[in-house]
Amino acid sequence: MAKDLVPIDTPIAVFSDVHGNLTALEAVLAELDKRRVPRALVLGDHLLGGAQPLETWRRLSRKEGLRLELGRSLGDTALATLPESRLTPRVPEDEPKRAQFLETRKAVGALVLKALEKLPTYLRAELADGRELLALHGAPRDPGAEITHDLDDDELSALLGDEPADIVVVAGAHVPFQRELGPTRIVGLGAVGEPLGPDRAAHVVLVTPRYDGAVIEDVFVPYGQG
Repeated sequence: MAKDLVPIDTPIAVFSDVHGNLTALEAVLAELDKRRVPRALVLGDHLLGGAQPLETWRRLSRKEGLRLELGRSLGDTALATLPESRLTPRVPEDEPKRAQFLETRKAVGALVLKALEKLPTYLRAELADGRELLALHGAPRDPGAEITHDLDDDELSALLGDEPADIVVVAGAHVPFQRELGPTRIVGLGAVGEPLGPDRAAHVVLVTPRYDGAVIEDVFVPYGQG
């Protein structure tokens, strides 16, 4: 095998949007264990939306085995800090979302919400090939904005700002994609707990450093109902 094709470090996994779906999370973690991935960056929207938010948090917080580094989305910040007085539904159809929001808060408790609030917005990793990876739930210039597959180069550039990372992994839109903008590789994540489409497959990205640059692999992990 040519020297430049040989991995020079183990992969880093990146995934996001578990949304309280413990079944999907366990499927992803089992796949990463099978592949002997030692480290994963988990970008946000961890708890709201699924039936097992507390159990999901406990699994994400487990210290043994795969090293999980958790980031925070604006949705996580809202879950942790938004006053209940600001949750008045604008239309009757929004009432189930309000009820789920409050039920999730009650299920996880004040200590988990405080820990969620303290998570970082940006996660960075120095790769063994000398490149830098930035991962976040949002855009580097504005974590409240989404980077999506259909943006043109000018729109992408505006949302990246002057971010120097070589690889930028983003989440929120639930649609996997990869784009190049100058020297920067932009990777969009699908969701783990709320994937789009009928196949119910959680999306994970594996970033493996090589001498000729990092290899970015999309992995889709099927699972049952969460």
